Amino acid sequence: MRYISTRGQAPALNFEDVLLAGLASDGGLYVPENLPRFTQEEIASWAGLPYHELAFRVMRPFVTGSIADADFKKILEETYGVFSHSAVAPLRQLNGNEWVLELFHGPTLAFKDFALQLLGRLLDHVLQKRGERVVIIGATSGDTGSAAIEGCKHCENVDIFILHPHNRVSEVQRRQMTTLFGENIHNIAIEGNFDDCQEMVKASFADQGFLKGTRLVAVNSINWARIMAQIVYYFHAALQLGGPARSVAFSVPTGNFGDIFAGYLARNMGLPINQLIVATNRNDILHRFMSGNQYVKETLHATLSPSMDIMVSSNFERLLFDMHGRNGAALAGLMDSFKQGGGFSVEQDRWTETRKLFDSLAVDDEQTCETIADVFEQTGELLDPHTAIGVRAARECRRSLDVPMVILGTAHPVKFPEAVEKAGVGKALELPAHLSDLFEREERCTVLANDLKTVQAFVSQHGNRGKPL
Repeated sequence: MRYISTRGQAPALNFEDVLLAGLASDGGLYVPENLPRFTQEEIASWAGLPYHELAFRVMRPFVTGSIADADFKKILEETYGVFSHSAVAPLRQLNGNEWVLELFHGPTLAFKDFALQLLGRLLDHVLQKRGERVVIIGATSGDTGSAAIEGCKHCENVDIFILHPHNRVSEVQRRQMTTLFGENIHNIAIEGNFDDCQEMVKASFADQGFLKGTRLVAVNSINWARIMAQIVYYFHAALQLGGPARSVAFSVPTGNFGDIFAGYLARNMGLPINQLIVATNRNDILHRFMSGNQYVKETLHATLSPSMDIMVSSNFERLLFDMHGRNGAALAGLMDSFKQGGGFSVEQDRWTETRKLFDSLAVDDEQTCETIADVFEQTGELLDPHTAIGVRAARECRRSLDVPMVILGTAHPVKFPEAVEKAGVGKALELPAHLSDLFEREERCTVLANDLKTVQAFVSQHGNRGKPL
C-alpha cells in the first residue's frame, strides 16, 4: 500500500513511513493511493468475529508490506485487550431503531483510545525495528492528550509533549493527562485556545530544526494510523445491525472531521452507509459548509463540549481532496486561499454531490443539556455532551426511520460533570474503578506562554528522557 499527499507535491510513502511522517512535506495529509474495497460476501463473513479479528481484516490492506500478519495480529490483540468491555464497542439501544455505539470503554474513557492504544504499539514496533527515537508533539482539546499519553507511556523510543489550552479542558480530562508520570511524558498548558496549540504543532512540523536531528511524529488525527483504526468500528456496528444486507446511518459528533471521515472511508470500502450526519456545537464551521457551502473561519467559543471547540477542521482537507477528483494542485490552491482569506466555497456541483451522503446540525449548550435530560428521562441512559449533540443531530436530520441510526458515543459522561449538572439530571457520577482516586493524584504540568519559540525551547530542553536534545 502506497500513500500520497492531498497537495500532490510530496513523495509517495509506505505505511511505516507515513506512520512516522504525520504531515506530508508539502503541508498536505497522507491518504491511500488506492482504497481497498470489500465485497458484500466478504463483509458478511465477518459477522460474529471478536473485535481484534475484525480489525485485522479491515486494516490489513493498509499495512501490507510494512508489518507482518503475525505481528499485526498480536498488536491488535494487545490493543483491544485493555478495553473494559468484552465487546470492546457495544451498542446500546435508545429506542426502536436508534442506537449509541459506546466507544468509551478504553483506558481513558473516550473514543480516542481505539486509535491511540494502537498507535503507541505500532510506533514501538516500527521504531524498535528501525533503531530510531522520535518526539511526539500533539495538541488536544480534551481527550486526545490523555489517550496519546496512555497509549505511548510505555514506548521506549518516544518522548511525548502534549499541548492543551490552559483552563479550557474539563478537570477530569486535565487530570487524566497530568497525573500520568514518566521521564518521557510532558504536559504543557498553553495560555491560548486549542487552535493556538494546533498551529504550534503544525509550525513545529514545518520547521523541525529545533529538534537537532530527532524527528517529530504526529498523534492527532492528521496521522493516517488514527483514521485507519476508526474505520473498524463502523463495520463493527453495521454487522451487529444486519449489515451489509441492510444500510445503516451514522451521526458523528465531530470537530476535526477525523472520526466522520473514517465513516466516509468505510462506505467507500464497501460498507452500505446511506447517511453520515456531521454533529457540531456552536463552533460550527463544518455545519456551515455542509448546509450552505461556506467554509469560513469565525471566533472560537468555549462550550460544554470542549473536545469539539475547534474552528479549523484539519481532516476536512482529506474529504476536499476527494471532492476535487484527488487533484493535489487544486486542493493546494484551495487551502492557500483559506490561509490568505479565512474562507472559501467549492463549485456547486461538487458540494451538491457531497450532500447526497452528508447532513449536519449545530447544537448549542442549551440544546445539549435539553437532550441529556430528555434521554435520561426516557431511557435512564446518561450521555456526555458530545454524544448528546450526536443524538440531537440524528433526530433532526434523519432521512429514514427504517434505516438503523447509530450515534457514536464518544466519551463517558463522568468526564463532563458540568454539562450533566447543568442538564439537571441529578445522578451521581462515579469514576470507573481504575480512575477512582483520580482527584487525589498528584498533577504535573507546565504552563507556557502562547509563543512558539518558548514551546520549542522547552521541547528541546526536556526531550530524550530528560536530557536536552
